[in-house]
Amino acid sequence: QVQLVESGGGLVQAGGSLRLSCAASGRTFSTYTMAWFRQAPGKEREFVAAITWSNASTYNADSLKGRFTISRDNAKNTVYLQMNSLKPEDTAVYYCAAGSLVTRTRHGYNYWGQGTQVTVSS
Repeated sequence: QVQLVESGGGLVQAGGSLRLSCAASGRTFSTYTMAWFRQAPGKEREFVAAITWSNASTYNADSLKGRFTISRDNAKNTVYLQMNSLKPEDTAVYYCAAGSLVTRTRHGYNYWGQGTQVTVSS
């Protein structure tokens, strides 16, 4: 069982930055791949990035063109998403997820946080 709590969302202007945090807890979370997804109104939930707890191998969505960076702090049991050069199209609810396999597909993750809203104004 894994519990995930996101934080750090808010309202920012285009071109600004935010860092999202995902605090993980539970008996088996350290063996999982952690990921960030986002979902805008009327859109499918979209893969953003993933990272393994074991060796911090990272996987990124090609469409984000390097603006977002995922990282982790094992001592704090926390995964981060650094978002730079934000655009209005980045507006979405951002979700933290955990799964037993490395995947970019939302169906591969069986634990999810509640989401945190990111709104980018122009």
